[in-house]
Amino acid sequence: MNSVHAPVLRDIVLVGGGHSHAVALRMFAMKPLPGVRLTLIASDTDTPYSGMLPGYVAGHYAFDEVHIDLRRLAVQAGARYFRAEAVGIDRTARTVICRGRPPVPYDVLSLNVGATPRLAAIEGAEDHGVAVKPIRRFDHHWQGLLQRARAHDGRLRLAVVGAGAGGVELTLAMQYRLRHERQKTGRDAEDLEFHLCSADPQILPTHNRAVQDIFARTLEQRGVQLHVNARVIQAEAGAISLSSGGRIETDEVIWVTAAGGPAWLRDTGLALDERDCIRVRPTLQSESDPTIFAAGDCAAWEAFPLEKAGVFAVRMGKPLFQNLRRTVLAQPLISWQPQKRWLALIGTGDAHAVASRASWHASGAWIWRWKDHIDRRFMQQFEHLPTDMSVPASGISGRVTRRKQIPLPPEEQNQATSALAMRCGGCGAKVGATVLERALAAIVPHQRPEVVIGLHAPDDAAVVQVPPGKAMVHTVDFFRDFIDDPWLFGRIAANHALGDIFAMGAQPASATAIVTVPPGLDSKVAETLQQMLTGAVDVLNAAGCTLVGGHTGEGAELALGFAVNGWVDETLTHVLTKGGLQPGELLVLTKPLGTGTLLAAHAQGHARGRWIDAALESMQQSNQVAARILREHGVKACTDLTGFGLAGHLLEMTRASGADATVELDALPLLTGAAETVAAGRLSSLQHANARIRSALHDAEIMSGHPAYPLLFDPQTAGGLLCSVAASRVEAMIVALQSAGYESAAVVGRVLTRRDRLAPIHLVAQGSAASGLVE
Repeated sequence: MNSVHAPVLRDIVLVGGGHSHAVALRMFAMKPLPGVRLTLIASDTDTPYSGMLPGYVAGHYAFDEVHIDLRRLAVQAGARYFRAEAVGIDRTARTVICRGRPPVPYDVLSLNVGATPRLAAIEGAEDHGVAVKPIRRFDHHWQGLLQRARAHDGRLRLAVVGAGAGGVELTLAMQYRLRHERQKTGRDAEDLEFHLCSADPQILPTHNRAVQDIFARTLEQRGVQLHVNARVIQAEAGAISLSSGGRIETDEVIWVTAAGGPAWLRDTGLALDERDCIRVRPTLQSESDPTIFAAGDCAAWEAFPLEKAGVFAVRMGKPLFQNLRRTVLAQPLISWQPQKRWLALIGTGDAHAVASRASWHASGAWIWRWKDHIDRRFMQQFEHLPTDMSVPASGISGRVTRRKQIPLPPEEQNQATSALAMRCGGCGAKVGATVLERALAAIVPHQRPEVVIGLHAPDDAAVVQVPPGKAMVHTVDFFRDFIDDPWLFGRIAANHALGDIFAMGAQPASATAIVTVPPGLDSKVAETLQQMLTGAVDVLNAAGCTLVGGHTGEGAELALGFAVNGWVDETLTHVLTKGGLQPGELLVLTKPLGTGTLLAAHAQGHARGRWIDAALESMQQSNQVAARILREHGVKACTDLTGFGLAGHLLEMTRASGADATVELDALPLLTGAAETVAAGRLSSLQHANARIRSALHDAEIMSGHPAYPLLFDPQTAGGLLCSVAASRVEAMIVALQSAGYESAAVVGRVLTRRDRLAPIHLVAQGSAASGLVE
């Protein structure tokens, strides 16, 4: 019997991608809850595991070994992933305020947003040096420091402020790596000068005396200058000043001092401690709001002050997961009791480590191997979830079952029963007027004088006047969602639909939407619609295109499309067509290829999240400016790359123009990760149909082994423009495109006189007999 996705009844929103949320998401993947929609909001797709970060800095681990891929983890947990920055909470409306996008509603909210060093109290600290958190910013700075260390002649001075376990471990890791990097380039490793500053009379104040002595000796042996009872009171360019009156000249300052919660927490009205961390009960609920939970470094445990250590964040994951479930099920919550003694494994930079627990300690290479085993085992649980645990990326955790029914008020129970019922067809499948009205309330379309009757003066149809001297251009596009963020999906769907208008050299004027949305509680359906249409209207408005109406119905999957109308001069003088290729012109592609294979790999859980991030950014980039640049440089032949892929659309152009063309496989711009996913056989479902035209490709059999060959047939979503331009103007056009943000714009081939009517596309590559962009 076919299973049916549960309607959305409750929203659990997780803000932040820290250790606690990573563990909780994995547990939701193992034990989904029908009717609950999980949403993860995080500004960074790759979240570092703090236990391995010093090893990464020291060079013992690669980037992917120490980072959890949140996008992939969210897919496995059946959660929506919103790559966004949370900047506030409206507790009255129960929404998370995000920068640059609509608020995200919640029924239950969990915060795992970390903590950052408090630098405001130290004069000049925010302007000089970099805090170790957030890790993304530190890693960017660290990569630049590595480059400078490799190239810098003479002495390089670094200071680390904060001598807890994190500061000591980071100091030794940085020194170890930088010494080796300088030795590789033939520079003197002894020219590195390290300072470690502690405001306390000793280092590692939360650890036993034996551990403190081991690290004090290690620092001395490595030549690190230790400054105790040395609180930093001022930072300036090239130096820091100490409370003792001393002054340390330094080229780099790393801050690993006492951390506090994000500043925006102050405006939430939640009970906070003196460091702006959320005060929580033993249930991990906020003391002031039972619908809000907090875990990790941003949580303050009043009964037992916790060190900001990853061990506690990891252990909070399971009780957090249990209490989030219990809250929506109206069950009693459990209390979590943090351990009073915990094991810390602290690296010394050189594949040795020290174990510390209460009064016990041990050290040596075997401790490092033990630590390495524990850390790798922890990370493997996020990399290799069993396939039977995975949940489709529907944004809904679980399918309809008779277990764990979510208690609802009577009015919502009626809606839930209706949502579960057999769905009507015809007009009975339309979304209710009240829901639609709520979703459209905040939508503000661009106003055009030609729109006589539109979205906010609704009638049976929109009425749009055609300006004098203009001809109309019509196009339509429609597809199912391929990403679990409705706002982002709306932006890409609108951008994709506008692509044909821009490819024709036209100005978009009006659009009508065609929407399918899964059933659920009215408030949940309205929220999904509003998110999606807000994203779409933002893009339409930016293009000067007015949303004038549409149709919204229920269906199994979220889907969106637009019928778009535009204007061109009625003389058709400036219309760009597929049939304008001229022999001798060069072929230019404005965006990289690979969205089809990357989205297929994403759906299968085999794409890295940052690859998908980059693909989504490319899909959001409008072709409007590119089309203007093309017209300014005399382009007459143009098309946008969509479902038929580069080969299919170029074949249409050659047939319409009566010309042949070469494609230089080595010159094709590719999205990051596309070569890897296509080589692994992660292909779009349309790939095989597109590849049926390979008989129209000259030398296809010879070139089929080239890494870029399969990407000729890769279907593109909101792809770039493919055009031909005179050779004398191509260099200036490429410069203009790249300056306008189309960084991957490149010459990919040349137009030839007709040679082979049956196989008009000639494939060439470096080293082949026909290589080169010459006729």
